[in-house]
Amino acid sequence: MALNMGQKILVTGGGGYIGSHCVVELIETGYHPVVIDNFSNAVREGDVPESLLRIEKFLNTPIEFHELDLLDKPGLEKIFKKHSFYAVMHFAGLKAVGESVEQPLKYYRVNLSGTINLLEVMQSHGVRNLVFSSSATVYGDPQKLPIDEQHPTGGCTNAYGKTKYFIEEMVKDQCTAEKDWNAVLLRYFNPIGAHISGQIGEDPQGIPNNLLPYVAQVAVGRRKHLNVFGNDYSTPDGTGVRDYIHVVDLAKGHIAAIRKLKESCGCKVYNLGTGTGYSVLQMVKAMEKASGRKIAYQIAPRRGGDVASCYGDPTLAEKELGWKAEYGLERMCEDLWRWQSQNPTGFNNGALP
Repeated sequence: MALNMGQKILVTGGGGYIGSHCVVELIETGYHPVVIDNFSNAVREGDVPESLLRIEKFLNTPIEFHELDLLDKPGLEKIFKKHSFYAVMHFAGLKAVGESVEQPLKYYRVNLSGTINLLEVMQSHGVRNLVFSSSATVYGDPQKLPIDEQHPTGGCTNAYGKTKYFIEEMVKDQCTAEKDWNAVLLRYFNPIGAHISGQIGEDPQGIPNNLLPYVAQVAVGRRKHLNVFGNDYSTPDGTGVRDYIHVVDLAKGHIAAIRKLKESCGCKVYNLGTGTGYSVLQMVKAMEKASGRKIAYQIAPRRGGDVASCYGDPTLAEKELGWKAEYGLERMCEDLWRWQSQNPTGFNNGALP
């Protein structure tokens, strides 16, 4: 732990679901996170994200936070002038697949321009280490399963996925151009669950785009029923199969990525997943077990752009990062249910309407 003492890590989007869980792991492994967020996916409490306030309480430690949008380059310059960062963990960005199809320019402007600003400011301040929050969406429709890192990328089915792919390409080009840059690009599968304290978790604003938060909201009484989009896929029970990973395992993967940067690794790419696919109906059953409640669902037509099965091969991360997902489906659902039942309406924690 002493090895990392005081090493400052800039965390962009650190008030959000994955970012906040990574802040916890950074603090617990002795790093000093400095968090920036523009509240596009974080719930505000005064001038700070509620997620960070709660972490400060349960870890009993102050967290430095600045409200900042990556499109504000002068604001970003100010933060880099104030601190000497060892590395940047970059989570900030818009992330709703459906919205990205309807409003592609918004996604390109925010995700790409924001990242270019970040990389340029890193460059001008001599910060050469980056961990980037990428996504399995860069693979597009799977050509083979499980998906390993050699699977072709770029055949993305939506603008969100394309922004992740373009950013990966930008970072690769930068590492090729300047040999002292190191970057670890982490392609996530489907993060679910929550910190064991039940204090932080996923709190989608509006109707959840992801399966598990939706299922949890049905279980807690916020939604009437789940729509299962398609039950005629060529999968064991006809519903879509995905690779779910506990968000705490995912966060630990980011700590392993920072360790990798210390080897002057150049640009590396890793899948973070469990390597196991679960169907929609398996997830519903697992959440019923964790919550002790019946979860109503209806079969609806397939959604455009959905693939039957998608799960990853995480063996490269195990081999090169020394990282492996530890938590299984039962634990993911237990932790998600603890968060949801203690916070029925998320971070604002009001009574149910």
